[in-house]
Amino acid sequence: MSDSPAVRVVIADDEAIVRLDLKEILEDAGYEVVAETGRGDDAIELITEHQPDVAILDIKMPGIDGIEVARRISGVSTTAVLLLTAFSQRDLIQEAREAGVAAYLVKPYRKGELIPAIESVLARAHEDRVIDEEIESAGPSNAAEDKLETRRLVEQAKSILMDRDGLDEDAAFTLIQQRAMQTRTRMRDVAQSVVLGDAPER
Repeated sequence: MSDSPAVRVVIADDEAIVRLDLKEILEDAGYEVVAETGRGDDAIELITEHQPDVAILDIKMPGIDGIEVARRISGVSTTAVLLLTAFSQRDLIQEAREAGVAAYLVKPYRKGELIPAIESVLARAHEDRVIDEEIESAGPSNAAEDKLETRRLVEQAKSILMDRDGLDEDAAFTLIQQRAMQTRTRMRDVAQSVVLGDAPER
C-alpha cells in the first residue's frame, strides 16, 4: 500500500477463528484492525467509537445481526460495510443493500477475494460521498430518491465506459465526475447521456 494512512477496520464475527484469519490477511496487506468483536451490539459501539473506514460484519451474530448493525450505523457513520454471508443467506442481500451494505463476500471466501472486496467497498463509499455532496449542494429535493436514481445511472454508465475504453471502475467514475464539473451539470445527467449513447471521450 502507499504512504497514505492505513485503512482502519473493525471486524465483527462470532467465530474467533474467522476473526483471526481476517485480521491476519488484513494486517499482512497493510490494513489496521482497530477492534474486533463476536457480537453485533458490541460492533455498533466499536464502530461509533473508532469510526473505521470499513466494518466487516457477519450476518449471523449474537445480540444484533450484521444487517441491523449496518442499518443502525448508516445514519451516524461514514464507515463502509462489507458483509460476510453464508451461501444460504444470499436471499438477504437485497435487505442488506437497503441497510447500506456496500458489498458482500460469500463464505467460505478465498484469501485472494478479501482485499479486492474491501477495495471495492472503499471505492463505492467514496462514490456515495461524492454523490451525496452533489445532491446536497443542489438544494432541496427528494434526496433518497435522487441518490438511488443517480447511483443506478452512474453504475450503468460506468459499465459502458469500462467496456468501451477499457477503464477500471475508479477511472470510469472519475471521468463522469470530471465531465459533470466541466459542463456544470449533475453526474446523473452525464451518466444518462452515456447510457443514451453520448459517452464522453477520455
